[in-house]
Amino acid sequence: MIQRPRPFSLHVPDTAIADLRRRLADARFPDQAPGEPWAYGSDVGYVHRLVDYWCHSFDWRAEEARLNAFAQFKVPLHGIELHYLHVQGKGPAPLPLLLLHGWPGSVMEFIEVVPRLTNPARFGGDPADAFTVVAPSLPGFGLSFEPGQKRFSAEEMAECLAELMTDVLGYGRFGAQGGDWGAFVAARLGYAHAASLIGIHLNFMPLRRDPALPPDVTPEERRYLDELATFLAEETGYQWIQGTRPQTLAFALTDSPTGLAAWIVEKFRAWTDCGGDVERALSRDWMLANIALYWFTGAIGSSFWPYYARRHGPWPIPEGATVDVPVGYAQFPREILRPPRSLAARTFTDIRRWSPMPHGGHFAAMEQPDALVEEVRAFFRPLRAAVSSAV
Repeated sequence: MIQRPRPFSLHVPDTAIADLRRRLADARFPDQAPGEPWAYGSDVGYVHRLVDYWCHSFDWRAEEARLNAFAQFKVPLHGIELHYLHVQGKGPAPLPLLLLHGWPGSVMEFIEVVPRLTNPARFGGDPADAFTVVAPSLPGFGLSFEPGQKRFSAEEMAECLAELMTDVLGYGRFGAQGGDWGAFVAARLGYAHAASLIGIHLNFMPLRRDPALPPDVTPEERRYLDELATFLAEETGYQWIQGTRPQTLAFALTDSPTGLAAWIVEKFRAWTDCGGDVERALSRDWMLANIALYWFTGAIGSSFWPYYARRHGPWPIPEGATVDVPVGYAQFPREILRPPRSLAARTFTDIRRWSPMPHGGHFAAMEQPDALVEEVRAFFRPLRAAVSSAV
């Protein structure tokens, strides 16, 4: 039996904020390893400055208010209390859009893109491009987490969110957009719930890591394979520990906000188009709003679970299967991996839009909100016209 959603507003207790500041003030830091800063992980000097700012200057209440400016809800679904933003579009026929974050992200990523998607006229756009946005905290992440609840794979997330869109909210057809795990979930929805999906737009291409290729690969495919080999050899330490011993790591990062900040900010720096200075791409306040949401909800351990599920189970899109709904892709230059279209087309058979972007990285909604939103609008524009003409 589907239950009715209830309105939700976030208010972290003052005692929790005071406890966080005490822990930050008492932080114990490691020494800096020899060599260049960031060469072996997070730079001690930078993390020390970030933690000092978090302790003495960061205004959580201001970031909390930014989130609470959007209509939020919780609904019992698939054994958890699922949290989501549900922001109505302002236009003649807003298109329902499921907006999906990844790791180590959260709904805080979407603070800038939600108004642009829902109210394009406010930003100089066409009201006909308006979306009604549903942006959930992925099951097991942030405000969709409570201690002791079940864990979710990407496939299980897709099933939960399909039910949210169709059964709870009553959207017979909708679009989906995502990066990181959100891209996996969107792709899975396109595979398993094609009849409900108008199309999916991705800013991360969730392809298998062991592509079967003929011996005569193209130069672009060879470039990608070399890029993939380097990534697997040098950049996947976090995946191995999160995918094999998530519980052990959860002890450290649930107990130490400094450790949590160091773990996440290293990814913010490595995966953004920042030229080595993370604050060129993301402000301290925005990074800390995201990190603090992990801290206050205690959800970091649960957020590791998709890595464990993927490492110990099948790929979310079964081997040999295809996603046949319309697909759009924005390829940002500092994305973790940038596969060529020829490989993507083996899985995604109906690629309608493939856009190399001039700037930006893995956290596109935070780094390049205007560019991402324009790509989403452009991809869905002909699809919404086709849907309207079929009604």
